[in-house]
Amino acid sequence: MKKILIANRGEIAVRIIRACHDLGLQTVAIYSKADAEALHVLHADEAICIGEAPALKSYLKVSNILSACEISGADAIHPGYGFLSENANFASICESCGITFIGPTPDTISLLGDKSKAKAIAKSAGCPVIPGTDGIVADVNAALYEATKIGYPVFIKASAGGGGKGIRIAYNEEEFVRKFSAARTEAEVSFGNPDVYLEKMIMNPRHIEIQILGDKYGNYIHLGERDCTIQRRRQKLVEETPSPLLTPELRKKMGEAAVNIVKAAKYHTVGTVEFLLDENHDFYFMEVNTRIQVEHTVTEELTGIDLLKEQIRMADGEKLEVTQSQVEFRGHVMEFRINAENPANNFSPSPGLLEYYIPPGGPNVRVDSACYSGYRIPPYYDSMIAKLIVKGKNREEVVQIAKRALREFHIGGIDSTISFHLFLLENQQFLSGEYNLDFIDQLVEAGCSFQLDE
Repeated sequence: MKKILIANRGEIAVRIIRACHDLGLQTVAIYSKADAEALHVLHADEAICIGEAPALKSYLKVSNILSACEISGADAIHPGYGFLSENANFASICESCGITFIGPTPDTISLLGDKSKAKAIAKSAGCPVIPGTDGIVADVNAALYEATKIGYPVFIKASAGGGGKGIRIAYNEEEFVRKFSAARTEAEVSFGNPDVYLEKMIMNPRHIEIQILGDKYGNYIHLGERDCTIQRRRQKLVEETPSPLLTPELRKKMGEAAVNIVKAAKYHTVGTVEFLLDENHDFYFMEVNTRIQVEHTVTEELTGIDLLKEQIRMADGEKLEVTQSQVEFRGHVMEFRINAENPANNFSPSPGLLEYYIPPGGPNVRVDSACYSGYRIPPYYDSMIAKLIVKGKNREEVVQIAKRALREFHIGGIDSTISFHLFLLENQQFLSGEYNLDFIDQLVEAGCSFQLDE
């Protein structure tokens, strides 16, 4: 592997380019016409325009991406996250063209991308799973029968789902009929697959995920957990490690469960096994993300392990250099997603010109971004401006450093989530660690403006 094409954009494309350069590898950026002045285009060794602004005409257009590979002579593709990163067909096409796909095999992506099949693997590995149907439910009558057996409230979930799409909650039989149809319709539109399955709704859950690494020689490790409970509309806003709730014993148990699941799936590369933790601190398997995560930076700062470099090395046939006993967890880390959104208006998007962009610095502060003063955030893609990652010796110190860093973060011309994060760091419910997945959505419904009182 000598030259890697990055089939992505934004901060993750910049992050991958930096890892490649650290490894002495050449890089090729691809970009849409809307991203002609993007930072990843400037940082890469080569850059090729692959189409118009809409993702379907550029970052999702496989033929254009493969043409860029041929033009540049790239022998590998890193898909980043989102876009084609979990597309088994794309991975298969790369494989058939002799291009290294930096990720799992196409078969593994297909297997774990199907939520019902992934759940079956978790059960076979001895991991607790959320009560629900064994597979998809074909029609509303069969689904009603299963929902009654499971007990309300129930989730109706798209089998090929992700990103919070294709999910409905039914609290009774009357709601179920209507929401079953709505979930199937959204699944068909979003994923080209209308299949859904049912799960028992875990009340007041926490969202905990485990970072894993596995090479092609059967070596596996986990790098602890990330608590991703602070979300709005099932989209993460804050991630931290270690979780305020997990004991060393529970961390070990969840880590072992995650490793057993990916071993059973014959998975190799980096990945994330996601769980729900209920009010009794019992955990249940949710899904496997077969790619690098947005919040991988939290784990990097906690362990000192560069996940992108490890992912690239393993794709090139190298073995894991670290064993489980050598993994060290040092301190406490939080990541704050700085998005171009207006928290006071239900986090509505706020694309536009960054009139000024002054990121924070100083000890224990890391900023991953693809933005700069004068950059125009396009309306076609995700709203992320930057990721602010803060490290300290414990949670209390992280909170203080984060406040300082957020106050130093100056963005002009658009709305951002900085005010939300400052509000959160003064909120006693967050500071006490006593919150669940619905915490932010409930504040939105109550009309919270996420502004600090003067």
